[in-house]
Amino acid sequence: MPQPRVKLVVTGDDFGYCARRNQGIVECFQKGAISSVSLLVNGMAAEEAAEISKRHSIPIGLHANLSEGLPVCDTLPKGSSLVNEDGYFHGKMGFRKALRNGQLKMIEVEQELKAQVQLFCELTGQLPHHMDGHQHVHVLPGVRDVFVRVLSEHQIRFTRVPVEPGLHHCAWLSPQLRGFYLQVEQDSLDSIPVFLKHGIRWPHAYIGLTTVGKSMSVASLKTALQNAVGTPSPTSGSENAEPRSRCDLTALPDSSQKGDATLTVELMVHPGYPSLPQEGGCGEGPDDFSQSLERLHELRTLTDPELRRLYKEKNIQLCAFRDL
Repeated sequence: MPQPRVKLVVTGDDFGYCARRNQGIVECFQKGAISSVSLLVNGMAAEEAAEISKRHSIPIGLHANLSEGLPVCDTLPKGSSLVNEDGYFHGKMGFRKALRNGQLKMIEVEQELKAQVQLFCELTGQLPHHMDGHQHVHVLPGVRDVFVRVLSEHQIRFTRVPVEPGLHHCAWLSPQLRGFYLQVEQDSLDSIPVFLKHGIRWPHAYIGLTTVGKSMSVASLKTALQNAVGTPSPTSGSENAEPRSRCDLTALPDSSQKGDATLTVELMVHPGYPSLPQEGGCGEGPDDFSQSLERLHELRTLTDPELRRLYKEKNIQLCAFRDL
């Protein structure tokens, strides 16, 4: 069997978070290291990011944010369930806790998501090519149903399903991070029927959880890509069985259903220069990860000529969601 050609969407997340993030992301795009970006419309440098995307014709989608910083919807009621007493979103884990406790009102989730789509259109002059969730909130129970309605209403065809082949074998992950990723995986698997019902599409495979920050290297990316393009092997009936995203996505109306051997993969990345203290963020200032050297490490890895050689050797073509 000939080796399948791979279309790889390399998505730079958190575009608009700060000027130094924007700088790193556009450098990656100009060097051919990323092929798409996801915009945080409540980011402090969102307007600048939108202008950059226009100037350089960068394919751009919406990184829907319900967990960090300030909401953008000005019609949310006072004391909205989405925010704490200071008016900020509840945070990555705080949002999940509020959801588990039944404290979030889905009508307010819908209001905020629609407001973010509207602001995206105002900033960029177009609808998002794709829409995913900051800190993977879009696959959470209840949220996923609202999220998919918003996509359908705005005819946004593509999203992200973060089910990563090889995740279960990553011994270097801390127990806390591993637990979080495994829950993201389960939430994503539970979201598949909802997304399929509404005709939402996504690439055959996803990678990016096991290659975040210091975990990213040319070698780790090579391993992740090998896992992603491996032969589908559906597994069931074992608590240790690892879900394989390709076998879960066979119902998707994409090119592979037409006899095309092309496999589509999304690689989630977070390149950039470290945020300066008190500069950037989504209203509360930059977080620790944003200020760390791990963002710069990703930038340097993604622009490493060795990675470009790997793409060429494996017949991997970078593209955007609009090219799928």
